[in-house]
Amino acid sequence: MSKIGGYIAIFGIASIILYFFNYELRILGWIGAWGETTAWIIRIGLVVLGAVLFFIGASGDTEEEVEVQRPE
Repeated sequence: MSKIGGYIAIFGIASIILYFFNYELRILGWIGAWGETTAWIIRIGLVVLGAVLFFIGASGDTEEEVEVQRPE
């Protein structure tokens, strides 16, 4: 889950950065058709959603403790 969240956040950040150079990721090219305000909401939403998924997934990756029984 954390891997997917990381990728989603990276796509959102890349979309924000590329916007200032008048470019857009091909996979997110459709967001410009809905207007500038909606496109910004989607970009920021991608970053927030990706960060949430990343941190939720990272907290679930804890190691389990294993008991070792020694022979008597």
